[in-house]
Amino acid sequence: MPTDAVAAHGGHDHHHDHAQEQMDNKVFGFWLYLMTDCVLFATAFAGVAVNGHSYAGGPTGKDIFELNGVILETACLLISSVTYGFAMLGAYRHNKSQVMMWLAITFLFGLGFIGLEVKEFVHLVSEGNGPERSAFLSSFFLLVATHGCHVTAGLLWMGTLMFQMGVMGKPLNTTYMSRLTMLSLFWHFLDIVWIGVFTVVYLLGSMT
Repeated sequence: MPTDAVAAHGGHDHHHDHAQEQMDNKVFGFWLYLMTDCVLFATAFAGVAVNGHSYAGGPTGKDIFELNGVILETACLLISSVTYGFAMLGAYRHNKSQVMMWLAITFLFGLGFIGLEVKEFVHLVSEGNGPERSAFLSSFFLLVATHGCHVTAGLLWMGTLMFQMGVMGKPLNTTYMSRLTMLSLFWHFLDIVWIGVFTVVYLLGSMT
């Protein structure tokens, strides 16, 4: 192999290694961010634990929770986590059209989750069971709304990636692989948090 070809090949490998190292650093930094989010949600869960029986003469979880709707919400989010996994498989195969398709499906399931959550909130408030009604409801709205805001942020992030890769034609390079990977961590993290919300708030709350 000619000397200049060897040098070019070595330079390409060095550039690839540097890009991969930058991606790894970004993903590691995002893991650190998720740890701070764990503290935020842990605080919100603590509020539910402390105020879980502070009804102030108002309704209990058993009185207001409609588990059928919550189960549908949960199904939307769990399925969206699976479909995002398919999007990542497409990304690893460098199949951009597959990534776009699964991201769009994930987006729709996430949007369905948010729509059901907003519907639940509107119903509770219209019945006079807003966050000001009792400490129990205040902590409930704080935890569930905080999670909902995170899901909304994830949807905005997802929509931005789809716009950039679809409409703007951005390539599925190292930069976008790192963005997809970080969003994957974020989305699956929210899925895990919701399982905790569903179990601690809704299931246990509807039994007391």
